[in-house]
Amino acid sequence: MARDRLTALNTNPFCTIQTPNGTIQPTSPPERIDMSDTALMNGFPPHHEAQVTLANWRTAPFSRWAFHHVREIVASADISNAPDAVSALPSDPADLDGVRIDGASSFTEFLSATDTDGIVILRHGRMVHESYAHGMDAYTPHILMSVSKSLLGLLAGILVDDGALDPDAPVARYVPEVAATAYAGATIRHLLDMRAGVEFDENYLATSGPIIAYRKAQNWNPSEPGDPPSDLRSFYATMTGTDGPHEGRFHYVSPNTDLLGWAMERATGRRYADLMSERLWRPIGAERSAYITVDRLGAPRCAGGFCATVRDLARVGQLLVQRGTRDGRRIVPAGWIDDLLASGDAGAWAKGDFAELFRGASMRYRSQWYVLDGTAPLLFGFGVHGQHLFVDRANEIVIAKVSSQALPIDEARAALTMRSVQAIIEALADRPR
Repeated sequence: MARDRLTALNTNPFCTIQTPNGTIQPTSPPERIDMSDTALMNGFPPHHEAQVTLANWRTAPFSRWAFHHVREIVASADISNAPDAVSALPSDPADLDGVRIDGASSFTEFLSATDTDGIVILRHGRMVHESYAHGMDAYTPHILMSVSKSLLGLLAGILVDDGALDPDAPVARYVPEVAATAYAGATIRHLLDMRAGVEFDENYLATSGPIIAYRKAQNWNPSEPGDPPSDLRSFYATMTGTDGPHEGRFHYVSPNTDLLGWAMERATGRRYADLMSERLWRPIGAERSAYITVDRLGAPRCAGGFCATVRDLARVGQLLVQRGTRDGRRIVPAGWIDDLLASGDAGAWAKGDFAELFRGASMRYRSQWYVLDGTAPLLFGFGVHGQHLFVDRANEIVIAKVSSQALPIDEARAALTMRSVQAIIEALADRPR
């Protein structure tokens, strides 16, 4: 059912290389620092070359440790679970050794080639595979980067159903502080679908400019001598440039999601971390508390700062398989989840920022979720450095994967991941219950 999704990615010459033994591997990232003589953050104190800091935590090789120790580097707010109401994930192991990607590479080689820190695969709500590397285990929270956006998208659906949040309302109704910025006239829906006409270059490799100011404001980059105090909410005053009309092309702007979080807090009078805990994290039966990074004034990094275990990320995917319910209790409106699959503007996507990254694939973006069209549409969240949550509702398959890839967006590894997910789904789809 999934074979028709990614034909173009299989033939993209920029995404793969042929190795001498015939297997297809992604292109190599920049050379990593040799840490063979010292272990990251090992020692009291660690050797200076092995110390992970606010200045290096998102760069290789330091990210391999940092991505599952984020709260030791950046301030955070707890997103509590309900320990007495954990949703079970029954074990039903499947042998994936026979899965072949591109006809050659094995499942294990795929995990290694994409710098996987942890992966959990569910089918019909049962855990068919779980594995970890690089110091991770089942109880270790890992940063989800922009998969955080997809979690916000579910919370938005809950608040819309409550009547607390109007998707057609101007965002300035909730956050009047942005009425004189490029967000003037932008609605909650424009932000949800990344179709706000605001100027912002989401260049993850930039060393100066607005994205660096944004990172400093969110407390992800250290301040430099002479920098005035900054925070995430005051950053919006600088976003005055426009990039076309609202409801135009798909234009990926992470500050849109942080602004959505601010609007949710204003709409409900509740902190975002508490909303997420009370309305999503506890109800799904998360096994462990999650947390989210915050700026110096406590504003949450809704666009990328959510940290959770891979098992609990898989539970989010299972909620979508179950059309938003758990044990008969409604958590996310079924209509909102159906809308994720049915809506989103294919034309806006084709003209947008990521069409080349997923070149040739028929895709849409809706309420902070990607949709890959096909016989069985694939919903997924996608974050830099290799964070993913894939949901195949038709086959009831969930794949949660976290990684520590060196590049923020590695086209080769992204394509390999998509093809590997396709192969895994095909291998599991016809497996007896």
